[in-house]
Amino acid sequence: MAERRGPCGIGGFGPAGSTGGARAGSSLATGAEPEARARSFGGPANSRWLRLGAMEELDGEPTVTLIPGVNSSKKQMCFDWGPGEMLVCETSFNKKEKSETVPGCPVIYIIRKDVDVYSQILRKLFNESHGIFVGLQRIEEELTGKSRKAQLVRVSKNYRSVIRACMEEMHQVAIAAKDPACSRQFSSQVSILSAMELIWNLCEILFIEVAPAGPLLLHLLDWVRLHVCEVDNLLADVLGSENPRKHESFWKLVTILVLQGRLDEARQMLSKEADSSPTSAGMCRILGDLMRTMPVLSPGTTQTLTELELKWQHWHEECERHLQDGTFASSPHLESLCKIMLGDEAALLEQKELLNNWYHFLVTRLLYSHPTVKPIDLHFYAQSSLDLFLGGESSPEPLDNILMAAFEFDIHQVIKECSIALSNWWFVAHLTDLLDHCKLLQSHNLYFGSNMREFLLLEYASGLFAHHSLWQLGVDYFDYCPELGRVSLELHIERIPLSTEQKALKVLRICEQRQMTEQVRSICKILAMKAVRNNRLGSALSWSIRAKDAAFATLVSDRFLRDYCERGCFSDLDLIDNLGPAMMLSDRLTFLGKYREFHRLYGEKRFVDAASLLLSLMTSQIAPRSFWMTLLTDALPLLEQKQVIFSAEQTYELMRCLEDLTSGRPVHGEPDAQRLQVGAQSLSTAIEAEKLSKEGGQLLVST
Repeated sequence: MAERRGPCGIGGFGPAGSTGGARAGSSLATGAEPEARARSFGGPANSRWLRLGAMEELDGEPTVTLIPGVNSSKKQMCFDWGPGEMLVCETSFNKKEKSETVPGCPVIYIIRKDVDVYSQILRKLFNESHGIFVGLQRIEEELTGKSRKAQLVRVSKNYRSVIRACMEEMHQVAIAAKDPACSRQFSSQVSILSAMELIWNLCEILFIEVAPAGPLLLHLLDWVRLHVCEVDNLLADVLGSENPRKHESFWKLVTILVLQGRLDEARQMLSKEADSSPTSAGMCRILGDLMRTMPVLSPGTTQTLTELELKWQHWHEECERHLQDGTFASSPHLESLCKIMLGDEAALLEQKELLNNWYHFLVTRLLYSHPTVKPIDLHFYAQSSLDLFLGGESSPEPLDNILMAAFEFDIHQVIKECSIALSNWWFVAHLTDLLDHCKLLQSHNLYFGSNMREFLLLEYASGLFAHHSLWQLGVDYFDYCPELGRVSLELHIERIPLSTEQKALKVLRICEQRQMTEQVRSICKILAMKAVRNNRLGSALSWSIRAKDAAFATLVSDRFLRDYCERGCFSDLDLIDNLGPAMMLSDRLTFLGKYREFHRLYGEKRFVDAASLLLSLMTSQIAPRSFWMTLLTDALPLLEQKQVIFSAEQTYELMRCLEDLTSGRPVHGEPDAQRLQVGAQSLSTAIEAEKLSKEGGQLLVST
């Protein structure tokens, strides 16, 4: 049996051991057995789909995950889930001698759930497709009628172009890789991307374009030509030789061209044979005429399917007559080509090696046997073609099952099979979203409330949040999940590590745009705590104000006041001077702002205003008791001024405040008794002098 090669001949989808081994989590590249795939740990697993994704299936038993290097029979293991990964570690330390105090370090294994987000090339796939996805959601309201279908097809092609661009870049990296292991890994990823585009393209033809009989076959021919493209390299090789007709691959090339329905190019090759071989010139001309006259439904033609079928039947009878008359009997190559054009199954199966795969065999068989096949009949021909091509020698692979589900127009099964086989949620999430916009998934709601589109988008977005920068893309996917997106975003955004202030500002902006009040407050608190630990009081105060956290603003204000007492000056004056309405967040913050205003007034020599503000800070009870002595001390320069600053009533208020301070027991933060006594004596003397200086000697009352 010939080896089954993948699209474009890159990598492979054959049995284990063929080219392009898969990485963990994907079965499209290797054709691994289902049990082996279930044990891999890279992406969507069968049990997970059964548990969360299927509407009609019950919960399944979780599959066993084998982690390389972990032996639980020798070491006791424990594990813990992170945002996008699982940590597995040994809980038993190596036994050391008692004299050694340093314990042995256990091994920690990190198992990532969505490893594809860490690929540099695949990150381009995620970034580019994000823009297409958001654009589709925004134009949804504008899509109507025929323009809607055309727009959706255009979106689908954009997705495919992104896949192909990543595939080509990955292929170049695989070629340039010096390490054989890396080269194999990249080649495997190329195979997976190629399979993804193959599936997407078929879904585009069947579900989005909804091609009717006639044009359907033309689309399928383009599908095969795009994805089985070795012939282009072979064509260039043959035509580039000195004598193409004598090239060892000449007849192989002509046969492949006929198998792909590229009859014009096949005729040109036959003309070279006719020019160089007089004995076969007549046969080449006859076969070339048959190729030229084969009826094909051209795009935009007014020809009906009935007319096409009549013409095709007449052409088919003419080919059969030439074969029965022995027109090509003297040339086995030409006779084989004629049998292929008659749709002879035996002749087609003889070309297994050139057909590569069963779906190429299917399209060639339809071209030469059922050119007006209807979409509803596709699955019959697809199943028989698969059975004929495999011949019982091997069982269908994951890719075969996905394509067969598409030919059966079972969208639900296509999505399910892709979820099991692929190593990440990108493909199923975006394809399902597009099909949902085509109004094809309304009947596939899930039993727990969400629909299939939303479930897959949530899973994909969750995987993006495991990456240090791609999480920003995940936000938009959550935004377009109307039922559970908001809750999911809130849960995930709280788990983003705020490693830098720049990243924190991004997260904060996202939360503020969505009125996520609790998350804004939480982030601001975290940043305020970090700033306090780093003694950046201005930043801490700013974050506490933004969080509207009165308790923390009070704490930071106290730190400002303590620093002022120790250093004799304020830091971050610009911030304190421009508190504005935020000053009202807490009494302590109000006091801080007003106390700073007192210093500004004093500096501007507005002593009367400064004295009035200072006294109001003491009498309004918003000043902390531990700071009263500082306020009374600040009154000394005002009392010692030549002109009278305090009125009689204000002077009495100062005296009362001084008595309250000296008569009470010192509290935490106040100066000790000796310092308090010295300060009180100085203040008392100053206030006495102030009283004696009042006009008319009205204040001769002893203190």
